[in-house]
Formats: sequence, structure tokens, C-alpha cells
Amino acid sequence: MPRHSETTHLPYSPEQLFDLVADVERYDEFLPWVTAVRVRSASDTEIIADLIVGFNAFKERFTSRVTKQRPTHIVVDYIEGPLKYLKNEWRFEPEPDGGTKVCFSVDFAFRSRIFESLAGAMFDRALRRMTGAFEQRAAALYGISNSSAQSAA
Repeated sequence: MPRHSETTHLPYSPEQLFDLVADVERYDEFLPWVTAVRVRSASDTEIIADLIVGFNAFKERFTSRVTKQRPTHIVVDYIEGPLKYLKNEWRFEPEPDGGTKVCFSVDFAFRSRIFESLAGAMFDRALRRMTGAFEQRAAALYGISNSSAQSAA
């Protein structure tokens, strides 16, 4: 059952990072392995969405509930798909010198022991690639100002 949490500092505002993570319908534009997104319902505080995730010939649909507390907190809860469970959480805390402290955690388990062992072998690399995709998307959308970059260093 892979579990991971990390904290990082990014040179963007909590509002910018919240908007990026909450923009579920665009995940297929920048997240590795997400091949399609269908938003079932959306409001200011909640999104229900299906994500199609593909690895070579393997494709699965995940349905999740995304609960949003603007601009500081996003929680993703699993509804249905190939997992036993999935929960991930994003927290965005403004830093006194600029930028944002981002706290991210994910906890999930596959129903299949085969997928569980495959996921365990590739989990760290896949997670680094996924979090890196969010950081690259932020840089593409918001750029990096010199003062923000210095405060994040």
C-alpha cells in the first residue's frame, strides 16, 4: 500500500497553486499517464470526475471526488475504479517571504496484488514524475519572477 507525503516551497501564490491543482479537467494536458478527463459535476467546492489513466496497453478509469477549500486545501477521495482506496491531499500555506509551502500526501492500495507489487516497484519514480509535472505546469502558466525565485531558494 504505497503512501507518500512531501513538503516543498514554490514561488507562486496559494491561489495560483490551488487553481492549478483544482483544474482537473486539464489534467490530460500535462499529467503523465492521464489520457482523458470527464467532469461529471463541478461547483466552487466540489468536482466529481473520471480520469482515464493509461500505461502502454493498460487503461483504467478512476472516479474521484475533489473537495476544494479555496485557496488552502484540496482533498481527493476515491469513488470507484481498480483501487481498494485512494486519498490524496494538497495544502497551500503562504510563506512570509513570498511563495507557498505545499504539503502533498497520497495513500492508496490496488485491489490486485499483482498491480500492488508493480506499483510498489515504480511508485517513487512515478510520483516524482507526477509532482514534477505540476511544478512544470505552474512554471508554464505563471512563470517565475526573480523575487519569487529567490525566496523559494
